[in-house]
Amino acid sequence: MTDTLGQWLMSEAPMSRRQAIFGRIYRNARAVVRNPTALVGLVIVVALILVAVFAPWLSLGQSPLTQDLASRLGPPSAAHWFGTDELGRDIMARTFYGAQATLTIVFLVAVVVVPIGLVVGMVAGYLGGWVDAVLMRITDIFLAFPRLVLALAFAAALGPGIDNAVIAISLTSWPAYARIARSETLAIARSDFIQAAVLQGASTPRILFRHILPLCLSSVIVRLTLDMAGIILTAAGLGFLGLGAQPPTPEWGAMVSSGRDVILDQWWVATIPGIAIFVVSLGFNLLGDGLRDIFDPKSA
Repeated sequence: MTDTLGQWLMSEAPMSRRQAIFGRIYRNARAVVRNPTALVGLVIVVALILVAVFAPWLSLGQSPLTQDLASRLGPPSAAHWFGTDELGRDIMARTFYGAQATLTIVFLVAVVVVPIGLVVGMVAGYLGGWVDAVLMRITDIFLAFPRLVLALAFAAALGPGIDNAVIAISLTSWPAYARIARSETLAIARSDFIQAAVLQGASTPRILFRHILPLCLSSVIVRLTLDMAGIILTAAGLGFLGLGAQPPTPEWGAMVSSGRDVILDQWWVATIPGIAIFVVSLGFNLLGDGLRDIFDPKSA
């Protein structure tokens, strides 16, 4: 049964669209598993998701918001495995619950920037002319400023909060995806199958979203995975400066900020969330590098 299913998935001549889709997913999954870099990154990312989902159980009954001033700045112990912060709150619980804030920001930013970047890039690359010139000049304006500086400016103008942090990060992240989508579209638009679709009377939206979009997704997904580390660091930077998640919501950047004044004596307050930021950023970078090796035709 297993051999039959494997042969069905690995068939070079699929008999249906469903078989082709599942076969492609299966081959990509096998490639990820066989790539050590991608596999390690995937394990870290999956661990982040599991920690965020099961934070209430992994926290061993500790609340991330409950204050206990009698236990403030307590070192790691049997009662508090990662120690306590300046208000006596359990750092392990706050770190695990902080994964929820990080995952929320990453997910919302991805949902916003990928569609915007794809639409702008595909329209610019396919239509060309003055449309391309206008859209790319707007893109260049956003690319001219350092991402973190521009995100800080938008966040300061919009006000603190996770929603505004997502908007600020999204406004600074979409241009890279627009550039990738435009370059992919310029190459795909000259293909014979696109010309055949035009001769058959296919409309511009159908060509863009039916034929060009699927071919742009792999490059965009790789870029998105590589950008996740930057998005996490930017979100942590906003939280560190008080422009991200607001107290008492646990967020890694804000936790590092609260522990900076006691970093020499009570190192665990800032170090634990700092390690979480480092590990998750490393995981997304490893996954992105692995996916780039897998999807890059030059590496085959």
